[in-house]
Amino acid sequence: MEKKISFLIPKGHLAEGAFRILERAGYIVSGGERTYRPTINDPKIELKILRPQEIPIFISEGLHDIGITGLDWLRETRADVEVLLDLEYARVKLILAVPKDWMGINSLSSLLEEFNRAGKILRISTEYLNLTAEFIMGNPVYKRLYGGMEPLIVTPWWRRGENDRVAIYLSFGATEAKPPENADAIVDVMETGESLEQNNLKPIETVMESTAILIANRDSLRDPDKREKIYDVLTLLKGVVDGRKKLHIFVNVHRNNLQMLLERLPALKKPTVAPLSDENWYSVNTVIDRDRFLEILPILRRLAQGLVVYEPRQVLPLEEINSERKMAVGD
Repeated sequence: MEKKISFLIPKGHLAEGAFRILERAGYIVSGGERTYRPTINDPKIELKILRPQEIPIFISEGLHDIGITGLDWLRETRADVEVLLDLEYARVKLILAVPKDWMGINSLSSLLEEFNRAGKILRISTEYLNLTAEFIMGNPVYKRLYGGMEPLIVTPWWRRGENDRVAIYLSFGATEAKPPENADAIVDVMETGESLEQNNLKPIETVMESTAILIANRDSLRDPDKREKIYDVLTLLKGVVDGRKKLHIFVNVHRNNLQMLLERLPALKKPTVAPLSDENWYSVNTVIDRDRFLEILPILRRLAQGLVVYEPRQVLPLEEINSERKMAVGD
């Protein structure tokens, strides 16, 4: 009996991009808006939807094989998993923010200095307890004031940390609404900054930048059957990520201009050149980096005719994936 792989899809703001990239990869997912167990047109894959905060832990524990989560949640949970691919969507910053009218506070250092000088406890609200504590403890002013003491971390179930002058409180959402009554500062994700603006907050530090990532259980990658299916998924999703950065172009070129065009044309490997019915003309097609298209357009305009441009759905990096797979299994 062939083994299936369990694939976790994130709930919330990462979900739309996850379903979009799966669809572009050629998968058909049904029921994602109605159930936590949508179906997919691959009998060797079982899908389940969970919160991105949970996904790294469940995969590291071997309860599931692969999943999509945020880099921020992988760092926060400190889960031991294999990061297979940066999916390059849901780009956000994890930021430290304070009330906008605190004109003299524009950094973590100035925030720490001000609260220490005033003899007040600095209260920070966040869902990211570990990342926030690490970031604060790495600050030179914090080290000077409090040495290596860990900030007090407060949840409804437990407390840890010995420095009660800086307290980090677990937030269960709506973090931007906490200041000023329930917190002096927050650590939260920022995409456009609109939510901060609406809540009269300003960012003063960037803790980290995050994107959606594809992760896998290390033992699943050692299982021969599961490994092959995981690398199939990786190949298709990486093809989508790479395809967004490429353009597929077709041009007709006269034999007198052919060599000159080929010398100036960047290509994924080498351009495909085919003779046309008129022996003086050739067809050239190749894949180029999207951000180089405007650079080479004047060359194409001078040397070629009949330019056709496609946006590839996928560019599958088969050699690269196979090389990574062989390294992973020691072939």
